[in-house]
Amino acid sequence: MNLLTPDQWLFLLRGFGWTVVLSLVAFAGGGLLGFVLALGRVYAPGPLRTAAILYIKLIQGTPLLILLSLAYFGLPALGLVVEPLTAAAIGLSVYVSAYLAEIWRGSLEAVPRTQAEAAECLALNWSQRLVHVILPQAMKIATPPTVGFMVQIVKNTSLASAIGFVELARAGQVINNATFRPLIVFVLIAALYFVLCYPLSAWSRRLERMFHVAHR
Repeated sequence: MNLLTPDQWLFLLRGFGWTVVLSLVAFAGGGLLGFVLALGRVYAPGPLRTAAILYIKLIQGTPLLILLSLAYFGLPALGLVVEPLTAAAIGLSVYVSAYLAEIWRGSLEAVPRTQAEAAECLALNWSQRLVHVILPQAMKIATPPTVGFMVQIVKNTSLASAIGFVELARAGQVINNATFRPLIVFVLIAALYFVLCYPLSAWSRRLERMFHVAHR
């Protein structure tokens, strides 16, 4: 007996593909904003630093589902009608930015201050110290937890189904409603999420071991 019809497999794989796309868009958008926030947390003057802290605390204290709902239902109230994909990308990017900002803020602060002081003695200005001395070292520290957090991004895309976006979880719900075979359908969905998440988790652990050995 076939698990699913060819059309159902195609529909499920299309949802799988949209999960990948949404994860990448959320990481890119959230990463760009998160990097700016991380710099603001560490290097900005008082008012901007306070604003960055308040933003991060506010977003981290707000459930992702609320952010997605605000993007999808709130923006039209302001005259901006958005498609489910756009709303999901905005909501997830905002959510991701707050967490990546904290990961990267910690990585920037983990670079020994003496490194920047030595670079200053070499007559490097602030941007040169940041680009050539601080960021390369901070990136090594930040890479393992960043890759690990990508697993959370992939899994959190499932909440986009609440605003009508057909990603992997929503595709599974639609197929289950048509077949009434929840065990088979949701085991398949879990397997597809595993295919996405396990390599990222393994890569994160490998990077952590590699950088730990490099710093011994």
